[in-house]
Amino acid sequence: MIIKVRNGLFDKNILKSTAFNFPIINVGNLAVGGTGKTPMTELIVSLLKNDFNIAILSRGYKRRTKGFAIANETTTALEIGDEPMQFHQKFPDVTVAVGEERLVAIPQILFQQPETQLIILDDAFQHRRVQPGLNIVLTDCNNLFTRDVMFPVGDLRDVRSSIKRADIIVVTKCDEKFSLINANDIQKEIKPLMHQKLFFTSIKYGKPYHLFSGENIILHSNLDVLLLVGIANPLPIKKYIHQESKYYEMIKYADHHIFSTGDLSDIISQFNRLENENKIILTTEKDAVRLQKYQSELSGFPIYVLPIEHQFLFDSQDEFLDCLKSFVVKFSY
Repeated sequence: MIIKVRNGLFDKNILKSTAFNFPIINVGNLAVGGTGKTPMTELIVSLLKNDFNIAILSRGYKRRTKGFAIANETTTALEIGDEPMQFHQKFPDVTVAVGEERLVAIPQILFQQPETQLIILDDAFQHRRVQPGLNIVLTDCNNLFTRDVMFPVGDLRDVRSSIKRADIIVVTKCDEKFSLINANDIQKEIKPLMHQKLFFTSIKYGKPYHLFSGENIILHSNLDVLLLVGIANPLPIKKYIHQESKYYEMIKYADHHIFSTGDLSDIISQFNRLENENKIILTTEKDAVRLQKYQSELSGFPIYVLPIEHQFLFDSQDEFLDCLKSFVVKFSY
């Protein structure tokens, strides 16, 4: 009820929402997490960074600082948060900023980085104080918002009707058997509005790389894996590791968990208990940025990072890219 009242006040312009005379893309969802916002933001940056000067703005969830900050060469995950740190490491030439009040942070980015041509908001769909020019909303194929209910009974943190504010809807984590028939069924269920574009993606995992050396490894059936995850939805990665390795155990932490020396002892102890000599520790990119501070303690261990990205189905990535470019190019300055 509170969320409906709040959204109604914004819709009626009683609570004010600010639209900037500048291209701003938001990547968000209706659920509490696990739909793939971080790899989608990375994909958008990789598709557009050669054509536009991009800045990414995030709240910086669970960082130990407050206020506005732009990442630099000495920045750590504790200062800006794990996801912004991941963006900063993957795209060192892209401006990565954090700020709780996005309405204040956006002008600060434009003042400090005047060459910026596009701002991408990470997870700001519920931040109604700012009105992005393009809203991209993700929903998990295995837990569509149309079938979900509000947290804590379900995973929704916003009412389903908020989907009307989306310009692009992306159904993520479709499995390998997903067909056009499935896509048509979901389209009928979501019932996108005339102005809304609907896309479908699946998860694509890359080659694991060593946390510190960057050396690649290939997963195989004779390899035991200690899977280390602190993410909202570990089910897809569990399924993938189950298919690729002979045996695995998992240590699961809460989303955005900040690792301690006690955690480190538990990880090392459980890894040493694995009997197979061919064994590794495998973690996600988001968890990896929070483990980097323990390089001296972990450098002697085979700890690898599994990269993940979205793969558009039905050859639709070019259409998705055209939507993005068209928005930025045709934006009225």
